[in-house]
Amino acid sequence: MTNPFLQPYNTPHDTTPFDRIKISDYEPAIREGMKVEDEEINAIIENTEEPDFGNTILTLEHSGKLLDRVTTVFFNLMSAETNDELDAIAEKLMPELTEHSNNISLNPVLFEKVKKVYEKKDSLKLTAEENRLLEKTYDGFIRNGANLSDDDKETFRKLSAELSSLTLKFSQNHLKETNKYELHITDRKDLEGLPESAVEAAEHAAKGKGKEGWIFTLQAPSYVPFMKYSNRRELRKQMYMAYNTQCTHDDEWNNTDIVKQLVNKRMEIAQLLGFETYADYVLKKRMAENSENVYKLLNDLLEAYSPAAHKEVEEIELLAKETEGNDFKLMPWDFSFYAEKLKNRKYSLDEEALRPYFELEKVKEGVFGLATRLYGITFHENKDIPVYHPVVKAFDVFDADGSFLAVLYTDFHPREGKRSGAWMTSYKEQWIEDDGTNSRPHVSVTMNFTKPTADKPALLTFSEVNTFLHEFGHALHGIFANTRFQCMSGTNVYWDFVELPSQIMENFAVEKEFLNTFARHYITGEVIPEHLIKSIIDSQNFNVAYACLRQLSFGFLDMAWYTRKNTFDGDVRDYEKKAWEKTQLLPQVDETCMSVQFGHIMSGGYSAGYYSYKWAEVLDADAFSVFKEKGIFNRETAQSFRDNILSKGGTEHPMTLYKRFRGQEPGIEALLKRNGIK
Repeated sequence: MTNPFLQPYNTPHDTTPFDRIKISDYEPAIREGMKVEDEEINAIIENTEEPDFGNTILTLEHSGKLLDRVTTVFFNLMSAETNDELDAIAEKLMPELTEHSNNISLNPVLFEKVKKVYEKKDSLKLTAEENRLLEKTYDGFIRNGANLSDDDKETFRKLSAELSSLTLKFSQNHLKETNKYELHITDRKDLEGLPESAVEAAEHAAKGKGKEGWIFTLQAPSYVPFMKYSNRRELRKQMYMAYNTQCTHDDEWNNTDIVKQLVNKRMEIAQLLGFETYADYVLKKRMAENSENVYKLLNDLLEAYSPAAHKEVEEIELLAKETEGNDFKLMPWDFSFYAEKLKNRKYSLDEEALRPYFELEKVKEGVFGLATRLYGITFHENKDIPVYHPVVKAFDVFDADGSFLAVLYTDFHPREGKRSGAWMTSYKEQWIEDDGTNSRPHVSVTMNFTKPTADKPALLTFSEVNTFLHEFGHALHGIFANTRFQCMSGTNVYWDFVELPSQIMENFAVEKEFLNTFARHYITGEVIPEHLIKSIIDSQNFNVAYACLRQLSFGFLDMAWYTRKNTFDGDVRDYEKKAWEKTQLLPQVDETCMSVQFGHIMSGGYSAGYYSYKWAEVLDADAFSVFKEKGIFNRETAQSFRDNILSKGGTEHPMTLYKRFRGQEPGIEALLKRNGIK
């Protein structure tokens, strides 16, 4: 059988033929992709005509399509459905792919042609989007070392190759550490306090491994309820320590040295390119623009939220002392447990009481229905579209006028080959062909939600409903993409703007009108009772300041690593604890370390960018105030958000797009107001 990547797919909407792809297909297809792109690049280089927008910039934008098609599938599956064979291929090919990419960006003849076009940009009469592509292409070369001397180019090649191998190793180590740990309980008394749903899931997990009793893991649907509900303090501590010491142990999966190498190599690359720090390099292409603006945001929020955060922790500690005695010291493994008890006391809200109303299929109908109500789009499962795992579903998405808009894949539950967390990705981006055909995207949302058990469907927590809305917001950004060039399509925007479409969707989770559209008891069909909705709304700001300081701690840690001007060779744990000290509300435990498992900033694209979540939260609070003012299902407001933000991708500066929707620049007031701080 011939390699499916190297022939027409002949699938619905030209979707990836997962049912025909074998692991042995990836390496030859990637090598063929590199070979074809080399030929395409050589054709640009050898073209004797005067370089212009068409024969250089446009041709460059259209090159590498085969390689992109294969590597997109390969690296997406490295996150969603990996195994030792895929890992081995990645380790083998990452250095070659980096070298291939460097051969293009560091080619002096190619860069000279790009530069010639760029230098006459004012006389080219380009459209705004063409101009943006030209600037992005030129900047891309500069930021990837095209202006360096020959010796420095060699150094850049070496550093970037090492960096790509290290990020891969970091991720692999973390996934293996997560999968390695299990808390195996054989005495029913040790389950005291745990809700039925958690016990059933743990029993299901044990049976799956051929063991008696109950197995709890470090995957969120298992870890989170255990920390919230287990009456066994020693076991909570054991789970907490297992989770927070991942990749610190004296074994092959220790990431301590990898962290040092990652931050040092990023700093070296930035300094090689003429920046003082890696943060300076990153932030030049962000809304925040520089470290000072990031620190201003972090410090402003720290000042605004700290008093409330300390009060929140004091209140939880008081409750703990009521139960345990006055000499009780609240530790990190106690926080979720007593916070849940306080939440229940104050608002009569137990997350477990909500689960029966959040059956996954109903939540999905609710979230899809929200998009229908806001934008008129509809979702229809298409069983003819091949998927990469039996639990994955594929949907055709149609616009309000019935025209085809996108493919959406959904992948909801944890597996051993799937990394933790939740994310949206694309298997194919959107672009407009030269003949005017609008080539539509294939988008995927991947989560790690509570699994169904033998006798119950998947029943979600409220925070999992929030996560669904968040990732679905990213998906809409991809689904509505409507730009001419792929490199600016959908989520290809400034990193501190990319979270706005996702975070704005989370606002709907505490809106009664939305909850009433889908929240029904999975057995009786009863609509979610008024008192539970009231509890959800009343409790939406419960521990909001604590949660803010937690996010700020990650932002400060990220900036501490990437505003360095000198090589780091200290103690990773000590450095981390000093970096976020002013945000800590509970005792720090010596053995724990976040940096060694902090995939976002070490291997996941958020290096010097973790502040983006808080930055976008300011934007989303401000933007959602328009929906609140006009009605949360207002089609006109939604259409404006689609037209001005979701469909525009990276075709203009994000602040320009934002002001076009909102009519003004955002401030933190809307966020402070929403959180009850002001």
